[in-house]
Amino acid sequence: MREDFLHYLWKYKKFDFTNAKTTQGEKILLIDSGTHNFNSGPDFFNARLKIGDQLWAGNVELHIKASDWYFHQHEKDTNYDNVILHVVWEDDVDVQRHNKTSIPALSLKSLVDQDLLLGYRQLFASPENWINCEKNFKEVDDFTLRHWQERLYLKRLEEKSILILDLLGKSGNNWEAVLFQMLAKNFGLNLNGDAFLSMAQSLDFSVVQKSSQNNLQLEALFFGQAGLLSKQINIPYYKKLQQEYAYLKHKYKLSNSGVIPPKYFRLRPDNFPNIRLSQLASLYFKQKNLFSELIASKSLEPIYKILDVETSEFWRQHYSFPKKHREREKRLSPAFKDLVLINTIIPLRFCYSQSRGNDEIEILLELIEKIPAENNKIVQNFNKIKNGSTQNALHSQAMINLKKNYCEANKCLDCAIGVKLLQRKT
Repeated sequence: MREDFLHYLWKYKKFDFTNAKTTQGEKILLIDSGTHNFNSGPDFFNARLKIGDQLWAGNVELHIKASDWYFHQHEKDTNYDNVILHVVWEDDVDVQRHNKTSIPALSLKSLVDQDLLLGYRQLFASPENWINCEKNFKEVDDFTLRHWQERLYLKRLEEKSILILDLLGKSGNNWEAVLFQMLAKNFGLNLNGDAFLSMAQSLDFSVVQKSSQNNLQLEALFFGQAGLLSKQINIPYYKKLQQEYAYLKHKYKLSNSGVIPPKYFRLRPDNFPNIRLSQLASLYFKQKNLFSELIASKSLEPIYKILDVETSEFWRQHYSFPKKHREREKRLSPAFKDLVLINTIIPLRFCYSQSRGNDEIEILLELIEKIPAENNKIVQNFNKIKNGSTQNALHSQAMINLKKNYCEANKCLDCAIGVKLLQRKT
């Protein structure tokens, strides 16, 4: 038995509330179960009850055992003085508020349908499963799944907003600087995302703007700040980068002392830091009004066109400075462009529109729904469990959120799918 099951029972009135009585035998009339509180303090705020002949308005606290009240030391906390009912599974002790007054208790143990209780226990009966509801997930109807996926995606957008708003504050509300920092992080992917972000944060965005007329200068700036120009390599291109960086470093008093060194280990050559930084430099050399163009785009096509960049000429024949290979174009792939949209452009537009008081959510939902679903283990496994459950990037982002923040945390009773499966038992 977990406490979140009691929260579910109380919140959705999944018990025989018509026969609810306090452990002292007084009739309880449940008028309003209150607002579920997910932060510190009582579990439900502003509930309305009638106990005996007395109407009550206040908070409700839930525990598996009544003695948990003392285990959590609520009797010493004045925040619990407004608790009007203690809802428990097992009433093993009388409890009192901080002011020594007793709190009525309701035990749910004899009021819960046995089929519902069995369904709850079965939900957590197979810890070896990839997710708790693995056997029954495919039974959830498409309406419930799609509605929950949209909500999960919006929650994921809000999570991504935390970093964006933090960067915005540090940059003095410079949205163009934040775009650059987020793009840098995205270009670094999982392995080098933090390294590239630290590089982007190590210089003022005005330096990028002033260097954007010269692609070699931009590459020198990014490579130098990332610590990729510290060796002695007898190649003309490398020496030019070193000379340009030395000039920029002196002119703008640059320092890269706090920059995280990028890694190459287990990376595909197309994702090498020098390749991605060259592509990032090409983007800022090619696009002079990058932020305004990305914000104004109402469809995917112009954004894809903006992101249609490749490395500089040297990297057509190199993956590293010393070694030459047969010439090949190294453009941003369609899949990489989609990642930039998913992880940078759409979250940034979400934050920007909110800051301006504009409701752009429908446009953003249309954009994300047109992007193909990501291909990762989470998406693959959900599609195995329920064929077609993840069809576009909104769905894949939602399922990443679902797996990491609900399934892995066993928050089945905060999940629309878990609740739907339990409702079949009642």
